[in-house]
Amino acid sequence: MTTAPSAPYVTTPTLRATEAGLTAWRHSRQALEEIAALPFLHQLAEGTLPAEVFVHYLLQDSAYLSGYGRAMTLLAARAQTAGQMRFWARATSDTIAEEQTMQAELMSSEEFSALAKTMTVDGAPDPSPTTLGYTSWLISEAAVDDYEVAVAAVLPCFWVYAEVGRHLVTTIGKAMVEHPYRRWVEVYSDPQFDAAVEEAISIFDELYSTADENLRARMLRAFERGCAYEGRFWAASHAREEWTMHDRGAHARGGEEQHR
Repeated sequence: MTTAPSAPYVTTPTLRATEAGLTAWRHSRQALEEIAALPFLHQLAEGTLPAEVFVHYLLQDSAYLSGYGRAMTLLAARAQTAGQMRFWARATSDTIAEEQTMQAELMSSEEFSALAKTMTVDGAPDPSPTTLGYTSWLISEAAVDDYEVAVAAVLPCFWVYAEVGRHLVTTIGKAMVEHPYRRWVEVYSDPQFDAAVEEAISIFDELYSTADENLRARMLRAFERGCAYEGRFWAASHAREEWTMHDRGAHARGGEEQHR
């Protein structure tokens, strides 16, 4: 039995999309319902998300953006039209730069800066298992899978964040004025970000409309997996996921084996 969604965007996204994009969104309903129910997002909306959890998230998102940027650079190189190439290049430079600027502003606070120092080694975040898995998958898709499937894989990061950002603005309402995470919410509910997201959706729509049935099915699976990774990323941040000592040892041994 399926429970009712806790956010309208689960069934009715607010950003502009053709039937192709809406098909992908509907196909990923379970993953979107799981996102809407995340304690991380509910506490973020209420302003009760612990500062250490939010800082952990920001550090992991910083590591994620590095990998995401690589994936979009690969997409720009493989783009089928000049317009698509320009979009992925702009997304790599402008969109990610805006997010990184927001992160730097937030991290400049004394409280967040002090917390970050307890979570990093030499100031650099250590990607969690989920962060590493997500970015590795995106880079792999962008590098070796069909271009259409790779586009479907990166789209959820755009689209899900925009829908969540809009929903948070509505949920927070007048309390936004003094909300502790206002700067973060504003980035993902900004009209310029929405415009970039709708352009990404339009690229997906165009590619899906000319794809055969097999390719369409693979695009839908990639989009669904991207949505699932988005949810797991927030959940992992809420749990402050990190490598255990056993994981670190296995990871190190794996690296040694690769160099033998």
